[in-house]
Amino acid sequence: MPLRRLLSLALICSAALAAEKRSLIVISVDGLDHRYLRDRDRLGLKIPVLRKLIREGTLVDGVTGVVPTVTWPSHTTLITGARPAQHGILGNRRPASEGGDYYWSASLLKVPTLWHKARQAGLKSAAITWPVTVDATIDYNLPEAFVKRNGGGMDLATIAARGTPGLADEIAKSDPSFQQEFMDDRTRTLATVFILKRYRPALMLLHLVDHDAAAHEHGPFSSQANAEIERSDGFIGQIIKAAPKGAVVAVVSDHGFERIDRRITAEDLGAKGATLAGGLAVASTPEAAAALRASMKDARNGVLREVSRTELQQFGVTGLAAFETVEHTAWTRPGAAGGERGDHGLWPLRNDYRSSYLLWGEGVPAAKVPEVDMLELAHRFASILGLKLDRLN
Repeated sequence: MPLRRLLSLALICSAALAAEKRSLIVISVDGLDHRYLRDRDRLGLKIPVLRKLIREGTLVDGVTGVVPTVTWPSHTTLITGARPAQHGILGNRRPASEGGDYYWSASLLKVPTLWHKARQAGLKSAAITWPVTVDATIDYNLPEAFVKRNGGGMDLATIAARGTPGLADEIAKSDPSFQQEFMDDRTRTLATVFILKRYRPALMLLHLVDHDAAAHEHGPFSSQANAEIERSDGFIGQIIKAAPKGAVVAVVSDHGFERIDRRITAEDLGAKGATLAGGLAVASTPEAAAALRASMKDARNGVLREVSRTELQQFGVTGLAAFETVEHTAWTRPGAAGGERGDHGLWPLRNDYRSSYLLWGEGVPAAKVPEVDMLELAHRFASILGLKLDRLN
């Protein structure tokens, strides 16, 4: 293991020992590319709470994601320490052969999560719109589930019906403004604050979604996406005020984001027989591989490089050869709609495309740590709670 990686893990583990058996609040800001935190001054972000956490806590310089770098598999990796092929959540939606619906139910998980381990240890857990938590053994749960969407909002009726019985009504009784058609980040925060104050769970999982919607529509680092990050900062501040004494707070994200100015198909480059996987065009025939290699000779085609066999093996991608696009260009399927200004699902080692990890709380050192692998974070979280997750090969 490289010395740089060993130093990163040593700092993380030392923080874990200092914060052992504390309560943990994991706040996922969907699509919080690590550059929002690293380049906060250049972007002019008004994020006083996150700036305080960065000064006083441990900030990692980017998290290498898993394939695919999309919401549901990545959120499941964050709480299992397993790759998608191991934990069973292979995308946001199930394959067409399984009906193509979302991976709603926790019954689809193939490995234990943090909440499973917490329950075994007699610890209470809670989750607000965390993916793959319908029917989960979580004590206080409003799962990510919807029939209707409005940007990052999800219809509250579906969430309440699939969540802990009576919990949504209990929150609305405490604060009537909670009762609105679509659950957005404001009401997700209301629910989180209510649960922290009333029930004080050892493990609290929160998924904030509104930034992701803005970054898709307008592009990451746009004024609209930046404004959502600033709103998230305020919500994080509310949660910290409600946190139990001694709680550790982790601010994470599921994937980075890139502005997309152009979408190309492998077929347009003469590579019939190429498929898309992990943000790459993967050649399944020698002819397709030859066509994609030839396209690299002209930068106007939009193909940056052939990905090494070592990288492909690292992330479990198979095929004769695989190719990555240049910056701000993405592969797409013929006929697919692609009007969004921002996207993810790209190759995990692409340019500066990484997710975020920031840890803060009593016993957590003030430190800047080099890049780490997303697979490590669940083990870090488990150690804070005094738990242990199995490491998978």
